[in-house]
Amino acid sequence: MTTRLADPWPAPLATGPVDVQVSLPGSKSVTNRALILAAIADGPSVVRGALRSRDTTLMADALTALGSAVDTSGDDWTVTPGEFRSDAHVECGLAGTVLRFVPPVAGLSTGAASFDGDAHLRNRPVGEVLTALRGLGVVIDDGGRGALPFTVRGTGTVVGGSVVIDASASSQFVSGLLLAGARYNQGVDVRHHGKPVPSLPHIAMTVAMLREHGVEVDDSDANRWTVAPGPVAAVDHVVEPDLSNAGPFLALAAVSGGSVVVRDWPRETTQAGDALREILGLMGCEVEPVAEGLRVRGSGTIRGVDLDLHDVGELTPVVAALCALADSPSHLRGVEHIRGHETDRLAALAAELGGLGADVTERPDGLSFRPAPLHAGVFRTYADHRMAHAGVVVGAAVPGILVEDIGTTSKTFPDFAGFWTGLLGAP
Repeated sequence: MTTRLADPWPAPLATGPVDVQVSLPGSKSVTNRALILAAIADGPSVVRGALRSRDTTLMADALTALGSAVDTSGDDWTVTPGEFRSDAHVECGLAGTVLRFVPPVAGLSTGAASFDGDAHLRNRPVGEVLTALRGLGVVIDDGGRGALPFTVRGTGTVVGGSVVIDASASSQFVSGLLLAGARYNQGVDVRHHGKPVPSLPHIAMTVAMLREHGVEVDDSDANRWTVAPGPVAAVDHVVEPDLSNAGPFLALAAVSGGSVVVRDWPRETTQAGDALREILGLMGCEVEPVAEGLRVRGSGTIRGVDLDLHDVGELTPVVAALCALADSPSHLRGVEHIRGHETDRLAALAAELGGLGADVTERPDGLSFRPAPLHAGVFRTYADHRMAHAGVVVGAAVPGILVEDIGTTSKTFPDFAGFWTGLLGAP
């Protein structure tokens, strides 16, 4: 039974140092990449410990609509590839991975696949992917918008070849083309031209997972990735904990001056969230691997930082919340691209943290903070789960914070509100 949550939701206050251990749901990024590769593989496979959230369910539904069978009835999801022959509708919701990863797969169908999603997703960029697919031989009907809604009209095969794109708005543009590229007649050779590509760890994740499936990938040249044509082997995946979702929990240690252990933190990973170890260390926390996973201890104060978050932009909201609570100035740089995420995260963070009293300056590619006392108020989330994470971090330190639409966290963490409340012992 789902508990109905108040909206806006009273964020629980940390009344003393916490001492908790948490187990996180699986990584959305790993789950959705594993589902894509399983759907185009040469036999059935299993995604073990798959994240069950809105984004991953939408991915499973999208691949099932195209013709694969994705059994999500258990904790381990079985994927049986099928023939992509029928017309299909793909509902993207707010999932950027569905928006950018599924169209390159839909080009392999002999049917027409229509794509649409929530209103917020219609503003997220996808035009570079659609233009690239046209250059590779796929017919796209988008009315010239380069955005949702659009239709991919496949012929059963994709010629493939070389494309030049500007991936400065999202690394997902590159990953989406690479994931399907081995099934194209000529493979795919993706070259980036423009400002630096953000979130490179996500492309590294894509490349590593392709290689696990026996796909030949050449990433030896900067800003160029080549996938050779060939079979995609059926490989079972074990999904790591979502380390970006660890952000608010590890931040809780810093805010409360307590200790938080995230269980099963991988010793080696391509996840962007692994950068939290270094970031929290710079902010004054003690960070150490332990037998259970990773422990962060807060010192009782939060130090300001000067950080370039270009490669780990998804961590910006939680880090910004900590900067607003820090005892010295902070500067967050290199994240202009997060203006194109679920919302314009820089503008949203400046507005919401500023509305609670933070001395924050919005810059073209980041945010600057000077110490200032925060006060009670409403923190809006703009249907963005990472904004909600920032709100609860502030709420753990400042009494009277009300977080709008806390349910948006279901995008990557089902029952986040209940879990967070339980950690803080709130009723």
